[in-house]
Amino acid sequence: MSRIAKQPIPIPKGTEVKLEGGIFSVKGPKGTIEREFKNDVVVLIDGTNTVTLMPKDDKDIFSRALWGTYASHVKNMIAGVNTPYQKKLILEGVGFKSEVKGKDLILALGFSHGVTVPLPADLSVTAEKNVITITGINKESVGQFAAKIRAMKKPEPYKGKGFRYEGEVIRRKQGKKAA
Repeated sequence: MSRIAKQPIPIPKGTEVKLEGGIFSVKGPKGTIEREFKNDVVVLIDGTNTVTLMPKDDKDIFSRALWGTYASHVKNMIAGVNTPYQKKLILEGVGFKSEVKGKDLILALGFSHGVTVPLPADLSVTAEKNVITITGINKESVGQFAAKIRAMKKPEPYKGKGFRYEGEVIRRKQGKKAA
């Protein structure tokens, strides 16, 4: 039993929620998000106040597994259209640079060439003084793009060079000792 999905999900004022043909859409002040839901979970929209989810068949393990997942998706979608999600990546290292040019993120990461990453259409990315800020209404795409950028140069444990999330603590190693 999902403890998350048992709770009704409140819909804030100015947010519109609807389910048509298996596609759940949320429209709010910051934009619109759509996601396809399988019919294993019943989504009940109570007027304009709350959204309640129930598994179609309580005995089916698959529908019970999707129940909590879909409840989290609905909460994230409603929260995202009201206050956008934001991730910050900090780039540390001598000679490491980042800048946004048009629809591309250009990174100098110590390779023999610059790395160019195309920006997704639904995200806004800014780069200031080696701090890359990724903002968007879809929590999944914000986190996925941040993870993709971080994977290009993970922080190493000796000097801490590379990308790290804001607030992330890198465990440092001691290194060689002089004899």
